[in-house]
Amino acid sequence: MSDRLKNFVTEIIDGDLAADKHGGRVHTRFPPEPNGYLHIGHAKSICLNFGLAAQYGGKCNLRFDDTNPTTEDTEYVESIQADIRWLGFTWDGEVRFASDYFEQFYAWALHLIDAGKAYVDEQDVEAIRANRGSAQEPGTPSPYRDRPGAESRRLLEAMRAGDFEDGAMVLRAKIDMAHPNILMRDPLIYRIRKAPHHRTGDAWCIYPMYDYAHCLEDAIEGITHSVCTLEFDNNRALYDWFLDNLPVPYRPHQYEMSRLDLSHTVMSKRWLLQLVEQGEVSGWDDPRMPTLAGLRRRGVPPEAIQRFCLDVGVTKSNALTSPALLDFHIRETLNHEAARVLVVQDPLPVTLTNLPEDEVRWLDADLWPHDVPREGTRPLPLSRELLIDRSDFEETPPKGFKRLTPGGVVRLRHGGVIRCDQVRRSEDGEVSGLDCSLLSDDEARPKGTIHWLSTPHSLPVELHLVDRLFRSPQPGTTDGVDWLDELNPDSLRTIEGARMEPWLGASDPGTRFQFERQGYFMKDEQTSPSGQPIFVRIVELRDGWTKKQTTPQPAQPKAQAKPASSSQTRVQPAERSEALQTRMTELQERLGLPLQDAERLTRDEATDAYFQSGLNAGADPRPLASLILNDLSGDQRPPIQQITELLEMEDQKGLQRNQRSVVLETMLKENCGPKAAAKALGLAEQTSLDLEALIGEVIDQHPAERDRYRSGEKQLFGFFMGACMRAARGGADPKALQSQLRQSLDSAP
Repeated sequence: MSDRLKNFVTEIIDGDLAADKHGGRVHTRFPPEPNGYLHIGHAKSICLNFGLAAQYGGKCNLRFDDTNPTTEDTEYVESIQADIRWLGFTWDGEVRFASDYFEQFYAWALHLIDAGKAYVDEQDVEAIRANRGSAQEPGTPSPYRDRPGAESRRLLEAMRAGDFEDGAMVLRAKIDMAHPNILMRDPLIYRIRKAPHHRTGDAWCIYPMYDYAHCLEDAIEGITHSVCTLEFDNNRALYDWFLDNLPVPYRPHQYEMSRLDLSHTVMSKRWLLQLVEQGEVSGWDDPRMPTLAGLRRRGVPPEAIQRFCLDVGVTKSNALTSPALLDFHIRETLNHEAARVLVVQDPLPVTLTNLPEDEVRWLDADLWPHDVPREGTRPLPLSRELLIDRSDFEETPPKGFKRLTPGGVVRLRHGGVIRCDQVRRSEDGEVSGLDCSLLSDDEARPKGTIHWLSTPHSLPVELHLVDRLFRSPQPGTTDGVDWLDELNPDSLRTIEGARMEPWLGASDPGTRFQFERQGYFMKDEQTSPSGQPIFVRIVELRDGWTKKQTTPQPAQPKAQAKPASSSQTRVQPAERSEALQTRMTELQERLGLPLQDAERLTRDEATDAYFQSGLNAGADPRPLASLILNDLSGDQRPPIQQITELLEMEDQKGLQRNQRSVVLETMLKENCGPKAAAKALGLAEQTSLDLEALIGEVIDQHPAERDRYRSGEKQLFGFFMGACMRAARGGADPKALQSQLRQSLDSAP
């Protein structure tokens, strides 16, 4: 990044350097978990950590926090490295992994046991969670808390050897069950996970928790400034405790900054994965996605993302940022990088009656405007038969219309002045063409300029007009509205009958242009089914989103305040009673729910009581909260026993998550429980679905897409995933389907 960073982190570093702290070193890291594709929110952390290292002549590590084998994959490891390189950054030394340090983590866990600061607990997760207490009440010590160190050591060794099943026991730090910070009440250090790891295979069946591993990774690598987002503010006490109680080689320090939240999209990896698996988008690199792969596919320059992140800044307060700010930086960047060309989206034929049929005038058309200090031209043909955009002609023009009208004149970009002499019509009375005269500059002084093409020289092109993925600024926050129902139906529009100037025919995929009077576009690597080149719109020339919002939008929750500026909207919790305010705090601190979920669950007494009834019935807090907030409306709630039964069916794989909405609808309509609803819908029999046969049939139905995928177009995986989910009528386990589909597609034909 060419611009110098200046924020509270740089002030800390400046002070550390002045005091000769860390020996004058600056060493940062970017530590993603390889369980999904990076999105625009990660770009802020990348730009900050790599930018700090560059600014101070330091180092920045790329380290994968791969401590959860059930969600991580080599595919994500490779995509993350590609995204960082695309953004323009290079990490110091080799790529690092938390799994590189598994043996050291284990040795330090034994050290804590021997020091009387850790013990093996045989309580299940629910009991541990329940016994942690609340913000007002201390926790209840585990009956195993005073277990002899030798016994805990023996049990941990047996856990590592695979003698126990998942969930049988955990290793906990022995800190303080009455600590005001609930995270410090004997947190977990190790849990059993009998699942293959993407790097270590089956070598380990116990895995360290993030809070234990993260600080130790920083210490091993000599990180001086460990910057994370604000949700880890309370975790810093635990970060410091582990470092203070272990013989680590270095003492790093954690700092917290605000995360980057963008409106009109979602950042949750779980929700992004759902969009891909359900076929709502074509894949992780769909141009509408907020992933870096999607932004790259859309044509967004990495320099624009860097400038956007610099503009957003590094603060200690979270804010919702409008994508209009990103669009601004995209335009500013492309203004100096994208050559200007002519494309007609909706062609209307024009005949220049005073030009001979066989005459072609080759014009030397500028590629750059006068305010861009670059030179270059391309040949642009002008012939008797032309095409203009249909929107540039009006028989009964509104006030202020400066384009072509009957008897009126207009300037052709690079091509002179024309006058409309006659309007041609089809049999049904529609305008089918115009007869015009080409005039000299002395004959008329037009007020407007339009783009055009020579009909015989123009080439066919397919345009993909990308827009906001969601209509709502904050998807998933509107009461009674499913977040998927807030998808923008016009987020991708395809224009199949467009024409482009011939010079564009030789352009390479990945090249960006400004289509004059329309927007910035990039040539896609794919072609249309008919073999035409595809150009994807990166951004409009002006922000037209506000003008498009002509239909009433769903009412936004009270938590949304008025915009603080043109680019940011700050969100504050809605007002509530003192009792509900206390409950909201408990949901965050005791159950670990996100602030947004806790705020919505305690917005009124009825919702709070319904959620509490579900907890009392034994439901897991997070799935229960998700179901209540995203799948139920306030006036239509089945008995809570039916809801807990539904969640249990999903947990035991008797029902797939994506079948929930139709089952709930049937439950409410027929006044029955989830098992009866599933049986009535014919879902009970789908547990024996033959995935291999279903996938084979879908692949055989799409031979062209299959061959393109096997030739390297891996983004078509999302296409096949959506087709398979539709063929299974939602009855397939997405993870099992994803695994089998990848195996079938990657196998030799």
